[in-house]
Amino acid sequence: MRKIDLCLSSEGSEVILATSSDEKHPPENIIDGNPETFWTTTGMFPQEFIICFHKHVRIERLVIQSYFVQTLKIEKSTSKEPVDFEQWIEKDLVRTEGQLQNEEIVARDGSATYLRFIIVSAFDHFASVHSVSAEGTVVSNLSS
Repeated sequence: MRKIDLCLSSEGSEVILATSSDEKHPPENIIDGNPETFWTTTGMFPQEFIICFHKHVRIERLVIQSYFVQTLKIEKSTSKEPVDFEQWIEKDLVRTEGQLQNEEIVARDGSATYLRFIIVSAFDHFASVHSVSAEGTVVSNLSS
């Protein structure tokens, strides 16, 4: 099985929920594959977004590119609907000045149909997420 970036919109993934939205920086920017675009929060925390894969996947490695994110929680679900999330990963990120935070996470037990990213806190009033990449394989399609 070939490993692909499961989060890309071109692979069928979709951001189905985001707690804040700016028309110049919509949540879809997180998964568009363009490093120049991003999603920005609107000042209050926590903030979150949910990525739907529309299939069962096995994630081996996550890479999150962001700015000013302090504490990040990632939950996963293997349900057909975005319910029954379980705590998966929690990270305190290092503050970077003038460059993106590039957080690489080797995933354990990475089976999922949905991922929920919760920005618990930030180093500033606003934070941005430029990309989420999930390297892994498709296990199966969701049966209707």
